[in-house]
Amino acid sequence: MAVRRVPLMVLLAGMVVAAIALSGCGGGSSSGTASPAATSLDLLTTTPPGAGELDKVTWNLPYEPSSLDYAKSFDYAENTAIANMNENLLRLMPDFSIEPGLAESFTNPSPTTWVYKIRRGVSFWDGKPMTADDVVYSLQRNLDPDVGSFFSYYYANVERIEKTGDYEVTVTLTKPDVLFHEALATPAGAVTEKAYVEAKGADYGTPKGGAMGTGPFKLTMWQSGTSMALERNDKYWDTSLKPKVKSLELRFIADESTAINALRSGEIDGQYFYLPPAGLSQIASSGTSNVYFGQSLVFWSLLTVAKDGPFADPRVRQALLDATDRAAIAKVVFQDTATPARVLSPPSSWGYAKEIWQAAYDAVPAPAVDVAKAKQLIADAGATGKTVKLVAQGNSIVHSQTADILKAAGAQIGLSIEIEIIPVQRYGSLYWDTKAQAGIDAFLSTWYGNVADPLDLFATIGPGGANNYNDWDPPAVRAVLDRALGETDDIKRAELLVQVQQAMTADVVWLPLSYQSNILVMSKRLGGAVASFPYLYYPWAASIGGVK
Repeated sequence: MAVRRVPLMVLLAGMVVAAIALSGCGGGSSSGTASPAATSLDLLTTTPPGAGELDKVTWNLPYEPSSLDYAKSFDYAENTAIANMNENLLRLMPDFSIEPGLAESFTNPSPTTWVYKIRRGVSFWDGKPMTADDVVYSLQRNLDPDVGSFFSYYYANVERIEKTGDYEVTVTLTKPDVLFHEALATPAGAVTEKAYVEAKGADYGTPKGGAMGTGPFKLTMWQSGTSMALERNDKYWDTSLKPKVKSLELRFIADESTAINALRSGEIDGQYFYLPPAGLSQIASSGTSNVYFGQSLVFWSLLTVAKDGPFADPRVRQALLDATDRAAIAKVVFQDTATPARVLSPPSSWGYAKEIWQAAYDAVPAPAVDVAKAKQLIADAGATGKTVKLVAQGNSIVHSQTADILKAAGAQIGLSIEIEIIPVQRYGSLYWDTKAQAGIDAFLSTWYGNVADPLDLFATIGPGGANNYNDWDPPAVRAVLDRALGETDDIKRAELLVQVQQAMTADVVWLPLSYQSNILVMSKRLGGAVASFPYLYYPWAASIGGVK
């Protein structure tokens, strides 16, 4: 699954902010006219190393984590924090490859059996050794409905998890499932201390109960509403990742403008991803920080939840996509830090059989604005004058600007787009609460697969998937997806998944808008942080050091 590493830092000091009026985006293009391509970026996996010891680094999270329980960490702030504390059986590397982690090796003796040899000599922060019993307990929590693990869908085909030796754990599946093994490089494979979690009960992962892990940093304080403090784990088992930073403070600055100012002033040393692209040039020109672009599995999309009404019709979704200038979104909204999307799976997710994925991608027309075609689709669907309700997140320039573009696109083709802006606290519930989704047709979202395999994305948004919000379920697609799940041959799996992708594209299950690069802002006094998407699951702060 290796992705080519490009050792080039990209700065934004000279970036030109596009002076295109949002009201004009998507307008006036003739039928079949292709939009201009967004600027291509050289994307990194790592940053130039920092070798010096540091007493303290202050990092910002885009909001306060709701939990430090790895089973309840399916979002950016949570995973950014946990990645330095809890470790997984497998390790997702900065180049997207998967290597042994807390499991030093593994075998697949039968299509439905995975055997993991547990690494010896690993201790939790409290000094207790990690055992096979801890591993079994940690994995089994994903099967417990009372825990409510966000990663439980990876365990759908797990029959049992058992200790089969002093340092051996065996997982038996009901049917072959290649995705289960890959997922153990995410918090689905995280390990914690059984005795600690049982002692803390419902308080585990909260400011009151704290957390327990084997990672390079240990939690020492969590002041709700303000920050959390992590200290270096001097007994960390992986000497190749021994931290150079003694103390890591994680702040919770949610307001984008405040975060930009804190980075410019040097109040905080770094932040990932959740920053308005238009503010990056301000940071780069401040002289305090560098801006890096990393390889990413993230894409910007309009997620369909409508089960009835006009937006439940694929023709209406296709019409809105045809009328939307995806190149303008990449250029204006994301300030050339993104590229227009053709399909839902980003090219960075092609961790195998790249020639097959490339051919399928090339077969899809480049994003283009075609108002005439879109108007005809709306007319054919009987949707002229109908209203579609979309939701965007408050306090986000990217959300509000994209919503304006979609609204203008709808107006051009006779489709009324109603935009509801909701606060970030309510916005998060759209991903899992059907009550929150009631009365809306779609919502804007940054989305990502967890590993470099399109199967990971398709399995969760396709038939039977945990995030199949509009109940899209063609029987033929379900059958192909099920075959792909059990296919260990990379070429054959890619050929099957291309069929799923073609069906998703034809039915416009979600509206793909752009592929996003991973954005990292880091103080010039630092080096070594992971620049790519795996920072969510890899101990990104362990490699940070001082730069003279």
